[in-house]
Amino acid sequence: MAEDWLTGGDRRAVAVDRIERAALALFLEHGIDSVTAEDIAAAAGCSRATLYRYVGGKPRLVRAVLVRAAGTVVARVETAVAAVPPQRRPVEAILAAVTALRADPVLRQWLIRHRSPGTDEFLAAAPELGRLATALTRIAPDDAAADWIVRVVLSLITWPLTDAAAERALVERFVGPTLRSR
Repeated sequence: MAEDWLTGGDRRAVAVDRIERAALALFLEHGIDSVTAEDIAAAAGCSRATLYRYVGGKPRLVRAVLVRAAGTVVARVETAVAAVPPQRRPVEAILAAVTALRADPVLRQWLIRHRSPGTDEFLAAAPELGRLATALTRIAPDDAAADWIVRVVLSLITWPLTDAAAERALVERFVGPTLRSR
């Protein structure tokens, strides 16, 4: 008789955790676009139906894995900008997010090594990332501004300038005044 793959706690939590971990490993190894729901289910040791029941399919799973991985970045950014005055917070939060993403080996690999147009668009349009951008910069809720902030951060990650000073100058000159004028 086969061992129950969901032993060791709340069945739902165990299933979601196991599926998300399998998905993350596959995304890092092969890229988001190359991995199918069937691949993830096989790696997690469950059926595709079980995957859909617990996580709702690949698009939801990509978002969940992304949000889980972004949690460490959010904590780093919050710490970095805790004492920053409100008028400086958007610029400092963007720069801190870039630094934190580059320092995170999982996200760095995901955003740079497995970059594709589909992944870029998915990340730029993910409402979860927009909400994080709004919370970290403390701009008033504005979907278009949040989307733009996500795109600025992703651009700096995937197409860096020569050094941190050049990136700071660019963000201070073009992003800072726009977000302060809101």
